[in-house]
Amino acid sequence: MQHKKTNIFIALSSIALLSLLAIQVNWILRTAKIKSDLFNEKANMVLARTAEALAADKDMCEKIEACVDTSNARGEVSEIGKNEVHKLDSLFRYYMNFYNIQIQYSFVVTKPTFLNTQNRNGFANLIYQKRVDEGISANGLDLKLIFPDRKQFIMAEMGGMFITSVILILVVLILFWRTVLALIREKRVAYQTTEFLNNMTHEFKTPLTNIGLAGKMISREMTYPNDNKVKHYAEIILMENEKLSHQVEQVLGMTALERGDISLKKSIFNMHSLIGDVLKTMSLQVEEKQGHFRFSPDAEQAEILGDKSHLSNALSNLIDNAIKYSKVNPEVTISTSNTDQQLLVTIADRGIGIDKKHHAQIFDKFFRVPTGDLHDVKGFGLGLAYAKKIIELHGGSLCLQSETGQGTTFTMTLPSVHNV
Repeated sequence: MQHKKTNIFIALSSIALLSLLAIQVNWILRTAKIKSDLFNEKANMVLARTAEALAADKDMCEKIEACVDTSNARGEVSEIGKNEVHKLDSLFRYYMNFYNIQIQYSFVVTKPTFLNTQNRNGFANLIYQKRVDEGISANGLDLKLIFPDRKQFIMAEMGGMFITSVILILVVLILFWRTVLALIREKRVAYQTTEFLNNMTHEFKTPLTNIGLAGKMISREMTYPNDNKVKHYAEIILMENEKLSHQVEQVLGMTALERGDISLKKSIFNMHSLIGDVLKTMSLQVEEKQGHFRFSPDAEQAEILGDKSHLSNALSNLIDNAIKYSKVNPEVTISTSNTDQQLLVTIADRGIGIDKKHHAQIFDKFFRVPTGDLHDVKGFGLGLAYAKKIIELHGGSLCLQSETGQGTTFTMTLPSVHNV
């Protein structure tokens, strides 16, 4: 399931980036078209303003017209005085600078012909033509402005933006795919680690079961000398076996939750009975620290629909935390109540409490409240994360109330059997 979600995420992200690339390329092409049209407009303005300036200088027009070679089939001016060339070039350069066109150009003056009255503005033939006012001369003149390569202007206008866009898109694509590859590698490592832990904890279960059976047999058959010592050692074996079994169940439960393959075997049962069974199981642990439990079954409706095994483990985790984080003589109070067709189970202790700055992280996997260099409280930081997830899978919630030095209260809220 998780692998499928990862593939969907990678596919959707790739489609989004490719779509963005297509939009960017389309935008660049549109911009190039706009710049091309802008160039045409500016070139025509340069030609028009130059033709107006030329028409205003009647003497210059007459000199240019006198130089027209009537034997030239194309009617081009074959010879213009250097002074007239310089003046005409100065006009073109002035208006080219005015309209900010900084590319190479040339110009030709011809006598009017019918075939040359239309502008030809394609990329292959960048010739812009303008008729000089016929009233100035006898036959009039055609002024032609020629650009060898209009692409220079377009690249000058948008070249930096184009190159930057392409580079940024390539960088984003490279970083994205490197991130995806890193994610795939991390997922593979995480999967292998989870499988290793799962296999390891499964291997622990068989010897733990055997140790537990051996401890129980020792405690039952008291035919040895120093029976009190043997009983004490058997109780230690059973207690430590219970602790280790509890840790193994936590790891197995969290790996199952991570993979999403946990299945809840729900049935209707009485929560008071479940709490009583859990307290019996953990009585040895609290007695070792010279503490005790207080159980107040105040709920009138204590039946729920749920997975008895997983809820038992979740409840054991909460009570185990209450015992571990009480310095001396732990006093753990478990009470139940009903509200809005829900069952509330409260586990309160008088322990060291939890600073409010850690409340938001307390249910995170592997998180443990910092205690400096001291590690006198053992655990993996999985219990609360597991308990919260199990309760949420039952449609309930787990809330925390705690202050440093004032103890901790966890409230488990579950839908009652009549509200399911």
